[in-house]
Amino acid sequence: MDNIFEKEKKYFLPTYNRIPIDLSHGKGVYLFAKNGDKYLDFFSGLGVNALGYAHPAIVEAVTKQITLFGHLSNNYITDIQVEFAELLLKHSQMDKLFLTNSGTESIEGAIKLIRKKYGREKKIFALTNSFHGRTYGAMSLTARSKYRDGFQPLLPGIEFINFNDVEDLTNKISEDTAGIFVEFIQGEGGINLISQQFADQLKELKNKFDFALVSDCIQCGIGRTGMPFSHNYLNMEPDIITSAKAIGGGLPLGAILTSKEYSNIFDVGKHGTTFGGNSVSCAAGKVVLEEVFEKGLMKKVASNGKYLFNRLLEIQNRLPEKIKEVRGRGYMVGVELSIDSSHFVKEMRERKVLANVTNVNVVRLLPPLIVELEHIDYFVEKFEEVIKLNLK
Repeated sequence: MDNIFEKEKKYFLPTYNRIPIDLSHGKGVYLFAKNGDKYLDFFSGLGVNALGYAHPAIVEAVTKQITLFGHLSNNYITDIQVEFAELLLKHSQMDKLFLTNSGTESIEGAIKLIRKKYGREKKIFALTNSFHGRTYGAMSLTARSKYRDGFQPLLPGIEFINFNDVEDLTNKISEDTAGIFVEFIQGEGGINLISQQFADQLKELKNKFDFALVSDCIQCGIGRTGMPFSHNYLNMEPDIITSAKAIGGGLPLGAILTSKEYSNIFDVGKHGTTFGGNSVSCAAGKVVLEEVFEKGLMKKVASNGKYLFNRLLEIQNRLPEKIKEVRGRGYMVGVELSIDSSHFVKEMRERKVLANVTNVNVVRLLPPLIVELEHIDYFVEKFEEVIKLNLK
């Protein structure tokens, strides 16, 4: 009989390089393979599993909700949707929201919102090295050829500004600008942080030309950076926030959050979703928001994140020829290597640690928000061990 990996090749479109571990279950910050191997997960399902695996409160909330109903169409409103919305709006300081299934769906909805307000003639901008998703609108905002090639033509009226280039920003933004999408910490692009200078100029131009500022916090939101959202570090006030990943507690859930000015652009029938705001997902999401924002987990992320960052800087100081830069905030950290990183993930996996490399040579760390100092110490020990290898 074929094993699971042979069956995967037989049944699925070849869109993923699967990690060769046959998993049985997860618990806390660990994943377990069927052969008994135990892995420390510093990637957390692409930043989704903020509370790790099988969190007792999520299991309880999901179990309770699914005994009531698993799905209702959005012709109905439910208590759990309202409870989730109240928490998310409270901690984002936004006015209203629309619930989606995913990050890319949130981006698509945000594009529609901007087009509805400003019309098709004005331009929408994103930044170079960005990643906003894989559907057509989101891909049109993603300035990386590896995601775009072969899928043209993409959406018209979308252009790009060089990342952190104040002069380019100033030259391109005008009265013809409808909006700009910004990841205040780029994730897929290699954990790149927007500078204060760029943010200040963006704020000045927004005051002058009154365009929509969209903060894409799909990966860098919900306490991952030690603040509610990454733009909070720069005192930015976006018109729209797109969120997903961590807010569903491991279940599909996303959101478009709007300021008051953008809260009445859509009217009935102009936008919708079948599964967005699913009641079971909202039940899990409510637990995440309570743990992160109401019970102090975000503050712990800020403190422990500094510890992780400093431990990595110590390794950089010992091995400056191999580590180019350490950057990030909280539990969203990138280590840019000066050496070939193609075998890094495999070497870490052999040491029972799961990590990720993005943008060719940046080790991207997105651990569950519940990791403790002992887990950080174990990761750092294995990380330095692998970095000292002559990776080829």
